[in-house]
Amino acid sequence: MGSHNEFGKEGEELATAYLVEKGYRIICRNYRYLKGEIDIIAQKGNIIAIIEVKSRSSAYFENIAETVSKKKIRLLVTAADYYVNTNKFEREVRFDIITILKKKNKFLIEHLEDAFYHF
Repeated sequence: MGSHNEFGKEGEELATAYLVEKGYRIICRNYRYLKGEIDIIAQKGNIIAIIEVKSRSSAYFENIAETVSKKKIRLLVTAADYYVNTNKFEREVRFDIITILKKKNKFLIEHLEDAFYHF
């Protein structure tokens, strides 16, 4: 596995710990449907959060959250729709992005709720 993949997995671990600390219950990680993958599915109260985790080890000029492409959003929505309907969830579904930026030995975590699509 490449070092960028290892850092991506580390970012998902940090995001999971962050969510648990904030009172979320982790339902599923790395859920795949067709070509889509949802990094984390979590619940807090009556909300199901579909979470995309983006990790970077250096500061890019562009906003990390803006690197989620329209194609990736379509794949996430399709996977989430299938997961929610298959599991007969009758709760509000929200799409979030958690960004992890590594600066030297520190990790900066930002949680963007309702980041790009709501159904």
